[in-house]
Amino acid sequence: MKGRNLVLGSVFLLPASITASAQREPVRAPRFEVDPLWPQPMPNRWILGSTVGVAVDARDHVFVVHLTDSFTPRTEIGLATNPPTGECCAPAPNVLEYDAAGALVGHWGGPGQGYEWPEMNSGLAIDDSGNVWIGGSGGADSRILKFSHDGKFIAQFGKAGGTVAAASSGRGADTAYAGVSPGRGGRGGRGGRGGRASTPALPANSQSMDSFGGPAGFSFDAKANEAYVADGTRNHRVAVIDMTTGAVRRFWGAYGKKPDDSDTAKYDPAGPPRKQFGAPVSCAQLSKDGLVYVCDTRNDRIQVFKKDGSFVKEKAIAPKTLGTGSVWDIAFSRDPQQKYLYVADGMNMQVHIVDRQTLDVLTSFGDGGRQPGQFYAVHSVATDSKGNLYTAETYEGKRVQKFNFKGIAAVPAANQGVLWPTRATGGTKR
Repeated sequence: MKGRNLVLGSVFLLPASITASAQREPVRAPRFEVDPLWPQPMPNRWILGSTVGVAVDARDHVFVVHLTDSFTPRTEIGLATNPPTGECCAPAPNVLEYDAAGALVGHWGGPGQGYEWPEMNSGLAIDDSGNVWIGGSGGADSRILKFSHDGKFIAQFGKAGGTVAAASSGRGADTAYAGVSPGRGGRGGRGGRGGRASTPALPANSQSMDSFGGPAGFSFDAKANEAYVADGTRNHRVAVIDMTTGAVRRFWGAYGKKPDDSDTAKYDPAGPPRKQFGAPVSCAQLSKDGLVYVCDTRNDRIQVFKKDGSFVKEKAIAPKTLGTGSVWDIAFSRDPQQKYLYVADGMNMQVHIVDRQTLDVLTSFGDGGRQPGQFYAVHSVATDSKGNLYTAETYEGKRVQKFNFKGIAAVPAANQGVLWPTRATGGTKR
């Protein structure tokens, strides 16, 4: 079709035994190995739930946001039941701050005075002033929260979208579990387990100038005082807002066109590219050279725009992926040119390393599983000043991992598998 610049990526869904062993002419790409000793254990017998956001600040402190009610009380959080049914464990606070060595140095989050905590918190980003932005993917979540790095409330943007229904344990007269949620089962978000009586989802409203439809990701242009919002788990747009007032300055849908919430066609790998963003639109990352990279998750593609919403190009990543899609989050490499993109693919349990200029997939790593270097629904990615990569896993993954940057080197395999540490630089495939 005229004006469309879709090129299919080189990653396809093949059996792991084939992809892991696939060899080709070596290309140069960033190399990593997992750090199995990061992070350090948390105090108070705290554990992570479905982890739905990760970001790194100017001090290389790693911030994580997770769902504190994504646990099975009978098997995971006996210390938090009423009465306690065991010595371990209890949900950690919503927002956790780790230092570069992986020690927990801060924690906060949850309901407080002056703001409404999201029904299902999702997405976390840190602006140039060190403030923490949090979105929500629950059925009625329509606001964005802004806090200082130590959790002091600063602002709440967006009009209230509806009343959040109370949680229901559904466990009869078993009072030990009264008031303890067995997990979220709401629409749109990617976290937790089924079983909770979720809030009925509000309808999408991608034309709204005063509310959001499940804002899921953020990036910032400090000079222009603008935040780019991936909006969202119900809406089908990127919204650009004033960082001080939260006022919506402009928005756009797929190909820079007006978003159309009535277009509910499902993604078909064999069909033409969809004219609208699917839901969720899970990231909107602004590069140093002024391009906005958007995660159109369930349509298996990255779309690239100028700051004014003008469409530049797109690329499909693992285009045969169905289900929850292949493009969940994007982080930039830390070289001055931001030459590479790191793409979280939660459905295929991988991270793809992509050339930012061509959008070609250079290599991928990871595999499904629970051991270090494996993934279970990798939801979010972020990098620190040294180029190290951090990943957060939702659903039953419930963890954050660190991958140490080992420089740029030849990568012979299209799929490197699990990057387990070795004495040789760059790790090895398992």
